[in-house]
Amino acid sequence: MEGKAVSNDYFIWGIDDSPYGPVELSALIDWISDERVLADTWVFARHDGSWRRAAEIPGLQEYFSQTSIPDSAPPTGTDIAPGSLRRIKILSQLNDAQLDRLAEFMELHKVPQWSVVVNQGDPGDGMFLVLQGELRARVKVGDKEMILATFGPGDFFGDMSLFDQGPRSADVIANVDSTVLKISDVAFDRLTREAPALATPFLQATARTLAARIRADNKRLDRVTQQFRAST
Repeated sequence: MEGKAVSNDYFIWGIDDSPYGPVELSALIDWISDERVLADTWVFARHDGSWRRAAEIPGLQEYFSQTSIPDSAPPTGTDIAPGSLRRIKILSQLNDAQLDRLAEFMELHKVPQWSVVVNQGDPGDGMFLVLQGELRARVKVGDKEMILATFGPGDFFGDMSLFDQGPRSADVIANVDSTVLKISDVAFDRLTREAPALATPFLQATARTLAARIRADNKRLDRVTQQFRAST
């Protein structure tokens, strides 16, 4: 009916490539405050049938300037909003209380474009989780660069250093201005001692992602092997 308010009007495209909703505009504003919705998050407006960046939706622009991360020293603990941690895929199933506790063991770092986050061969001292931006893992082969992986919001890297502090296997460089969270090996040790009930689901989710990566690598290797056999 003309003039009737439209409710449950929006869907949000999550970092897990799945839509969430429907939700009302007021819920979107709450999610912005919790940093679960960012300026570049894709939102579907059902009343006009279009996908747009959240910052392009009328009535939302004014809220993003209030949630930007300051360029100050890396904050830790309660300075990291639980909602922002839910952007990380391995943390998406934790509740706000668990995320708030986990934040106490993390450091937040803003990484300018082209900055090196870790250097190949350096001793590993922590794991990184990507909140915003894009980074690449690369190795140098002579004068050429070989890109091993690209990490976007929700991804993580450097996880093995939590367990053995071995040398980094590659450089990791920011392709664009990025924001990452770091769990140092020292902080991880504290987490396992002080909050084992929280460390367990964190490790389980990390292990599931690592297993999925290994299975994907095995499938790629199998395809390459089959192609080689067919060519010979």
